Amino acid sequence: MRGDTSIVTYTLIGICVVVFLLQLVLPGVTNAFIYAPFFTAGVEGAVPAQPWRMLTAAFLHSPGSFLHIAFNMYALYILGKVLEPALGRARFLALYLISALGGSVGVLLLSGNPGQGVVGASGAVFGLFGALFIVQRKRGGDVRQIVVLIAINAALGFLVPSIAWQAHLGGLVAGAACAAVIAYVPRGPRQARLQWLGLGGVVVLLLLLTLLGVSLLPF
Repeated sequence: MRGDTSIVTYTLIGICVVVFLLQLVLPGVTNAFIYAPFFTAGVEGAVPAQPWRMLTAAFLHSPGSFLHIAFNMYALYILGKVLEPALGRARFLALYLISALGGSVGVLLLSGNPGQGVVGASGAVFGLFGALFIVQRKRGGDVRQIVVLIAINAALGFLVPSIAWQAHLGGLVAGAACAAVIAYVPRGPRQARLQWLGLGGVVVLLLLLTLLGVSLLPF
C-alpha cells in the first residue's frame, strides 16, 4: 500500500510517545519491556526466556532523558516521510521492525555484558539511515550527506557511554540489507513476492545470529 500520508510513521511515533508517558507514570513499564541479552534465552531457575523483548525495547526510551526520545522521534519523522511513500507502508513497517530486531541482535552479539539493559528506537532509526543510503544509491542520488549523518551518529555511540553503539550497528546493517532486497529485486510480476521472500531471508539470518549469540552467553 502506498500513499502520501505517512500513516505508519505517525503511528510508530504515537506508540513511542504513549509508551514514554507510561514509563514516566508507571516505572514498572520500563522493567517489563527493556532488553538485555540474558532475556533472549533466560537464566535457568531464575529468569524465563523472553525473546520478545528484542522488539519491545525499541518502543521504550530513557525516562530520565527527554532528548533521547526527542532525537529518535525527529529522526523517525524525517526518514519516514521519505522512505514510507517510496517503499510502501507494509514494506516500511517491515523495514522498521526488522531493523529494531537487528539492533537487539547487535547488542546480543557485541555488548559483552549480558545483564546490561538497553532501550530506544535507535537501532530501528539507524536501519532507516541504512535504507535511505541504499535507496539513494539505487536512484543515483547524492549520498554524501547521508554518510556524514551516519558517521556523526555512529561516533556519538562510541563517545557517549550511555549509548549502545552495538544496537546502532546491528540496526544499520539490517536496514541496509532489507533496503537492498527491496530496491534491487528485478521488476516484473514476481517482484513483490521476491521482495517479501528476501525480507523473510533477512529475518531468518537474524534468527540464526540470535541462536549463535545465545550459544555464546556465559550461562
